[in-house]
Amino acid sequence: MPLPQWVTCMDVLSEVLRAVKLDGAVFYNGEFSAPWCAHEPDSHTMASYLSTTSKHVIIFHLLTEGCGYARVEGDNRPVPLIAGDIVVFPHGDAHIMGNGSPVAPMDNASELKRVLSEGLTVSRSGGGGALTKIICGYMTCDLHLSRVFLGGLPSILKVNIRHDESGQWLEQSIRHAVGRADAGRPGVEAVRAKLSEVLFIETLRRYIALLPPKQTGWLAGVRDPDVGKSLALLHRKPAHPWTIAALANEVGMSRSILAERFRSYLSETPMAYLTRWRLQLGAQLLTSTSNSVAQIASEVGYESEPSFNRAFKREFTLPPARFRNQSKSTSGRKRYGGEPHFPARPEPHSGRGNA
Repeated sequence: MPLPQWVTCMDVLSEVLRAVKLDGAVFYNGEFSAPWCAHEPDSHTMASYLSTTSKHVIIFHLLTEGCGYARVEGDNRPVPLIAGDIVVFPHGDAHIMGNGSPVAPMDNASELKRVLSEGLTVSRSGGGGALTKIICGYMTCDLHLSRVFLGGLPSILKVNIRHDESGQWLEQSIRHAVGRADAGRPGVEAVRAKLSEVLFIETLRRYIALLPPKQTGWLAGVRDPDVGKSLALLHRKPAHPWTIAALANEVGMSRSILAERFRSYLSETPMAYLTRWRLQLGAQLLTSTSNSVAQIASEVGYESEPSFNRAFKREFTLPPARFRNQSKSTSGRKRYGGEPHFPARPEPHSGRGNA
């Protein structure tokens, strides 16, 4: 019997997010009175203040009161925001937020150092009109592995978390954690970090649930009971000697049907997908550990170091040892040729203000 849709979705997400080493934080607590407008920096600027240049930074904002809009810099299509909305910029684009009649945007890039040093003290600004309250946070994750789920996301997405009791509880918990006067007590920062992670995961889960029925891509594949179960198995045990027959047997369907279903969502076979994921894991281990290439090859499912070397060079254009050395010299900033073929373009369902 196929797993329930939400179980399959969370199973795959859990496995992928565990691998990408998701880490979150809340860094800003703002109250703005209309009219107001702010220019928020991109993830590279944010990372330079966080000492996380080797990681990808995802920025999010939770509106707890009032209304406003958000848009990616260079895009004149604003996404309207109301209380309870969380708006996420998965690719770390610079963006504009505001409310009320047009005013010159404040450049918050120049204020980052001060904002981060002051913690969550309420920051107030604006023209004195209707009030908008916003809690801002960020997530960091592995630069390479995160592409598997970020590749299918639009530049900006929003969901509202006030439609059910679980979302309301999450919002109240975040507001309580941010507003506590005893911020210096042990464990408070850890609680905020975990809540921001939960908020991001909940946003992804709700976004996946709202994708159109005929949507394709990795995110839609996660939601499909059979494709989602096969993805969960591959991510849970990537070094297992999988064959299409063994995978189909675990999922409970024929090899041909599984291959067809998998290809319809991800445009490649399960084994091709597994190969790419293994190589992504290998790249992550090369840049985050001192393990030998032979050890890493075994950890990600290759029977020999030479076979891993050949496959890795096909994917990244560099052999593993050179990839490791070049990654260290560029602190993870340089993008290598031969990038993985996980979805690289936004899903047709943009999520712009429709969730």
